[in-house]
Amino acid sequence: MASPDTPPAANPTIKWRFPDVHPEGRKYVLIAGALTLALTWLVSNVLFWPMVGLTLWVAAFFRDPVRVTPQGEGLIIAPADGLITMIERVPVPRELAGENGLGDAPLVRVSIFMSVFDVHINRTPIPGTIRQVVYISGKFLNADLDKASEENERQHIVVEGRDGQRVGFTQIAGLVARRIVGFVKPGDMVASGQRIGLIRFGSRVDVFLPDGIAPQVALGQRSVAGETVLGRPGLAAASGIAQ
Repeated sequence: MASPDTPPAANPTIKWRFPDVHPEGRKYVLIAGALTLALTWLVSNVLFWPMVGLTLWVAAFFRDPVRVTPQGEGLIIAPADGLITMIERVPVPRELAGENGLGDAPLVRVSIFMSVFDVHINRTPIPGTIRQVVYISGKFLNADLDKASEENERQHIVVEGRDGQRVGFTQIAGLVARRIVGFVKPGDMVASGQRIGLIRFGSRVDVFLPDGIAPQVALGQRSVAGETVLGRPGLAAASGIAQ
């Protein structure tokens, strides 16, 4: 047994480091780097630095930082980095509705808009089992528009927790985005904050909060995927002040 005078064990050292580039994006970084060399060699040295900047931007777009996910009963975690642009009660998309999905009653939808400068790795909002993955081809309207949730290319995912509660969320392609990449399939077990996919080059994620879960973010707030608490059970909805 340790003596009362024995100092507690030191906490692990926390250090900042450059985020890794996700494997899905490494080929694009290599392509951008190869174009940089080719254009510099074949066209003009003037293109070197602009193309280096483009290569660095591609690497930054596919960055995959480590996130620390809060743990707690009933917490719903943000699946995406970005700006909270809509919080409203809406009908559930037909692909998510029904007894095998989220039911037929309207639910509160929290929309997160991702610009081309945000991290685009998406994460699951709760731990549990993937029950549905439904991909819908569509248009490429500005993801910030409300009708993008019904007309754009999108992918709906339903996760069921151990308590039977289900949370649905939708990855929506945007004006520049041209592909939704999924990492999970129905039947997969996932942990809260686990990576489940990405959307290339600007997009949006909608999260449908179950009844009894109050939004804990405000319009205009920025969320961090895998870290920001979007909702908690039994609390009043959060409000915010722009300053």
